[in-house]
Amino acid sequence: MVESGPSPSPSPLLRPAPAAQPREDADRASTAALALALVTAVATYALVVLGSTVRVTNSGMGCPSWPLCYGRLGPIDRFHALLEQSHRYLVVVVTLCALATALAAWRARRRHAVLAPAGVAVGLVVVQAGLGALTVLAKNAPWTVAVHLVVGLLFLGATTVSAAVALWGPGRSASLRALGRSGWAVLLATLATVVGGSLVVANGAGRACAGWPLCPAGAPGLADWQLVHRSLAVLAAVALGAFVVAHWARGSLHWRASAVVAVGLFAVVAGMGALSALTRAAATWQDTHLAAVGLLWVGVVASAVLSALTDAPRAVVDD
Repeated sequence: MVESGPSPSPSPLLRPAPAAQPREDADRASTAALALALVTAVATYALVVLGSTVRVTNSGMGCPSWPLCYGRLGPIDRFHALLEQSHRYLVVVVTLCALATALAAWRARRRHAVLAPAGVAVGLVVVQAGLGALTVLAKNAPWTVAVHLVVGLLFLGATTVSAAVALWGPGRSASLRALGRSGWAVLLATLATVVGGSLVVANGAGRACAGWPLCPAGAPGLADWQLVHRSLAVLAAVALGAFVVAHWARGSLHWRASAVVAVGLFAVVAGMGALSALTRAAATWQDTHLAAVGLLWVGVVASAVLSALTDAPRAVVDD
């Protein structure tokens, strides 16, 4: 009987690739998805703030053509044209960031839940760019300005969801149902309040009511826009209070911190709005107010997402 010797080891060229390599690639993609989601959210907020500056300073028609400004890439030597064209360039940057976030989320297993909101953000930014072009070509028609604003806020919300899920949601699953009625109520009420406030500015009603919380007798008809906006703010405050009360007992530490920040931002925004009405503030103050409003929207969306992630069961992650 012939004893067989040890079998020869396979050639290095025939050995399978180590199993750790796909995991390392997924980890790198996961880190990239987190970083890109955060960068996209910050860039989108900057885009919204710059858009409000364009609106408050009446720079929307600083570039009457699209996509170039007076047929030039830049620089533009006129203030209004510079603001408007800078806004367009930032749209390009944000669009690329949104696309990169969606791609990284698709490649990352641990942050695959980011893919859905990131994909929604990509779709919204494309629509938003088209609406921006339509707004310019329609000479800032009121309905195009209003739709452009709503889509912009939804886009900011989608990038905030992507960042919140990337930061706090690995290994968790969440659904729209997990928000609950109070979550949906505070989101819709806050969105309506923000849109109402922007319409106040767009219609030139910012100085129509010199009193707070009610308008003095004999205020012009534009003051009705102010009263509608303030009524929506009261509704949003009630919805935010109900949301915090409903989730406080079972909320995580992160969620409680986000809820406190959202309530604090709401108080700051309300105070700024009251001061703006009483002092008939200039455009610079209105722009600062709108920047704070954007932060409030981000805070409310992040708090709603965290509440959904807190309530959702952990998903099994295949490493």
